[in-house]
Amino acid sequence: MRPRSVAARLPNAWLPGPDWADRYELLVFGERMTAAEAARRALGSAPAWVQSLLALRNRLASLIGLNAAAPPAHSGLIGTFPLLHSDDREAVVGYDDRHLDFRIVVDVREGPADSQVIGMTTLVRRRNFFGRLYLAAVMPFHKAIVPTLLAGLSDRPRAAVS
Repeated sequence: MRPRSVAARLPNAWLPGPDWADRYELLVFGERMTAAEAARRALGSAPAWVQSLLALRNRLASLIGLNAAAPPAHSGLIGTFPLLHSDDREAVVGYDDRHLDFRIVVDVREGPADSQVIGMTTLVRRRNFFGRLYLAAVMPFHKAIVPTLLAGLSDRPRAAVS
């Protein structure tokens, strides 16, 4: 199945006062995973073209003063993002910056029959002109990357757990 775009529910406790949000959902059959596992699998093993775009984003973002990587004080990361919260149903990553604050919320709920619905909500609070400019510039890429990351959950083999 392919991820589908659905309305993001606002307000959201993980980022009060966002001025932009989107949400994608994927129906996954025959497998059970926690939100933290889904977040690690989706955000931690992006395809090469996504990794290349994110590397380019990091180089360009530093030109306008956006953080290109997680704040150094964070030890818990999912992909390149600081982990803010994790339980079986919800995992939250993100951080606050001078130009914008963002959160990615990955959640898991029961679906029909033997399935789960895995959702990924992106929340952004733009603080100034550069935050607005940045979001406008990355939006076309965001709309391709997020569904690709979610779709990978049903394409990739499950990692062995020891």
